[in-house]
Formats: sequence, structure tokens, C-alpha cells
Amino acid sequence: MMALRGDRRWFRASGAVLCVVACWWAGGCAGSSYGVAPAGDIRTVSDQSDAERRARVRLELASAYFSQGQLTTALDELKQSLAIFPQLPDGLNLRGLIYAGLLQFALAEDSFERALALAPDDGHILHNQGWFLCQRGRHAEAQQAFDKALAQPLYREVSKTRLAQGVCLGQAGQEDQAIRVLSAAYDRDPGHPALAVNLANLLARRGQYERAAFYIRRVNQQAAWLSAQTLWLGARIERGLGHADASAELLQRLRRQFPHTTESLAAERGAFDE
Repeated sequence: MMALRGDRRWFRASGAVLCVVACWWAGGCAGSSYGVAPAGDIRTVSDQSDAERRARVRLELASAYFSQGQLTTALDELKQSLAIFPQLPDGLNLRGLIYAGLLQFALAEDSFERALALAPDDGHILHNQGWFLCQRGRHAEAQQAFDKALAQPLYREVSKTRLAQGVCLGQAGQEDQAIRVLSAAYDRDPGHPALAVNLANLLARRGQYERAAFYIRRVNQQAAWLSAQTLWLGARIERGLGHADASAELLQRLRRQFPHTTESLAAERGAFDE
């Protein structure tokens, strides 16, 4: 089963740039859970019926289309998968992601609820439901879903969910708690650039530029992690520290490497406080 569990979207909340690995449009999270076998054992591929195996082949194809942003085609393939085996939690999970991408929010919410009715302890589905609720402004419900996902003993994508949880807290205006969540997550997973970027962003918004600089500098030192957003955030943080030369160097790199981006245009305008 294709594990589509990484997101590459950048979100802007309250004027802040937020990089989220949250299982959404660009990455999705079809998941690969199998639930629990009737005898109470953990289900594996050998427990699947022929109908479920055929449905999962279609689901794989739907997931591939989804990952490429072809939402309507993905939905068509998914409908065929669910017609073969309607009680497929992964399929209903993907249905929720697709409908969210198509801005059909009632259908998306229904899909996540139906998926969790079949697999109430699936951390991937809970994560996706939480992020969906967060983007709908239902922050308290989102935190409940994230907490439940993190409580699952077999759930392994803890950093991703802590990231989404922290970003959601920030969007809800609970910045102190968001910083605590992201700081703890970063301490456990310092190689996760999105945690560092979001933490740096929140700290900078609170005027804690020294702490913010620690995190964003580590990101901008890695070529694989660089983006227009990280260079722009770094330049703004160095400016907040009064480091004019360091800020100018980052702005030069931004213009050279990402000349036509929104961030580069903002730098040209000198829009440091937007």
C-alpha cells in the first residue's frame, strides 16, 4: 500500500509562514492499517478477503492520482474501490482527504467519521481528521483528535502529529502552548525541518529572536531544506536581532535562488512586517 504521509504545503496564518507536514493535499495519508482480526489479533494482508484485496488495488491507484493532485480522477477510482469493498477505512480516509481538497467539507467530515467508526484507533485517520477540523476553525475538537492519535501505542508518525498540533494551537492564538509542544517535539526529533521552521516563526512573532535564530539557522545551513520561505524568515529574524549584514546576505540568496517568489517580491518591497 502506498504510504502517502507527507505534505509539502506552506500555510499562512495571521501573517506568518508555516510549513506543515500534515497529510494534506500534496501528500495525503491513505494509511495502511488493517484493523483487528475477529479473534482479537492484529490483522495482516493474509486476513484480507479477495474483495478487500481487489478494492485495495483500486485504492492504490486512487492514492497515486491523489498524490499528483488529480482529485477528480482519484475520486472516480476511489468510488470503484469502495463499490467493491465499502467497509474499507483507508478508502474512507482518502475520501475525506479528496473531498477536503475539493472543498466539499460536509462530505469530507462524513468520510472521516465513517472511517473512524470502522477503525476508531487508527492514528493516521485521527491525524487527518484533526488537521481537517483545525482548518475548519474547530480547534478544540482538532486537539482531541491529535491527542487520541498520539495515544495509540502502534502509531509511529508522532513528529508529524505534534507539528500539526503545534501549528493548530498557534492558529487558535495559543502561542505559548504551541511553542511548548513544538519545542518538545523538536527535542525528540531535531532532524525535522518543519518543526524548526514553525518554532522559529512563533518565537520571532513573540520577539524571541535569539531563540528563533537558533532554529532557522540550522534549517538554512542545509541545502536540502532551503526554500524561499526559510530564507525570508531567516532574513527577518536576523533583522530583528540587528544583524544587518546577515540579513542582507540571506536576502541576496533569496533573490538569487528564488527570484520570482512571493517572498522575493516582498523583500524587494522591504515588506518585513507583513
